[in-house]
Amino acid sequence: MSDTNHIGAIVKILESPKIKTIQNKISVTTFRAQLPQLRDTRVVDIVVWGNLANDVVKYYKVNDYLLVEGYLSLSKSIQSQSNRKILKRARFTIFKAYPFLLSSNSLN
Repeated sequence: MSDTNHIGAIVKILESPKIKTIQNKISVTTFRAQLPQLRDTRVVDIVVWGNLANDVVKYYKVNDYLLVEGYLSLSKSIQSQSNRKILKRARFTIFKAYPFLLSSNSLN
């Protein structure tokens, strides 16, 4: 079971966005990004669909900051049956992305 929230945030790209094409030629891009926080930092999985997925791969690189808008989903899973440790994983599905602070190698 998961909870979903609509949010806007500034994220830092931690790994190169990877694009793949699924059925009916729909593009999906995934990468990990960091949500800066005062006490600690959170790493989330970013998912981008459609034409925006192509744009993210084309224009944004590692260490770029993006202003993004989308839905944040939290999913819970049990790590192992013996200790019953519950893991929470955040996934951010983006439908709008704007450049906020780009590294110098992104301007090429």
